[in-house]
Amino acid sequence: MSGERGGLRERKKARTRAAIQRHALRLFKDQGYDATTVEQISEAAEVSHTTFFRYFPTKEDVVLSDDYDPMIVEALRAQPPELGPLPALRAALRTVFGAISPAELAEFRDRQTLAMSVPALRAAAFNNLAQTMRLIAEAIAERTGRNVEDLPVRALSGAVIGVLIAEQLYWADHPELDLFASIDHALAQLQHGLPT
Repeated sequence: MSGERGGLRERKKARTRAAIQRHALRLFKDQGYDATTVEQISEAAEVSHTTFFRYFPTKEDVVLSDDYDPMIVEALRAQPPELGPLPALRAALRTVFGAISPAELAEFRDRQTLAMSVPALRAAAFNNLAQTMRLIAEAIAERTGRNVEDLPVRALSGAVIGVLIAEQLYWADHPELDLFASIDHALAQLQHGLPT
């Protein structure tokens, strides 16, 4: 019975978090990021300020926070050991992003577009990418039996982040792009090297 209650509690928390994020994105679209206050977001989502800050420590976090990094790392760890780091990462990304619904993809795009268009958010997004790079480096190090500080591990994880940044910036200007197919193609290019 307590497992059911715990599951119900987690689902309720996930719904509250999603509602706050959904209302925030709507308000940011309607009146702009800078003009939107935490108070307005809380009111629209019908939660208290305290509840807002329990889910999102800052207004920036409501745009930048998601669960994709841990999902990608988990999917990467689940890949067969015979796959090299880049093929395993590509497979992990296909696993995670292949399961995204059209609504989730639209929300992801809205958040990424906003993050790239608001200077304060862009700076925070790049800071978040440093954390993502560290998570990828740790997973690659674990997978290859290397130290996370080894240059090849750091260089590969940095190159992957470079691909992600380049693709997200391109996507902001080309909304018709299939982002995840393009990321996969770019990682394949990284895997095989730049043709001469």
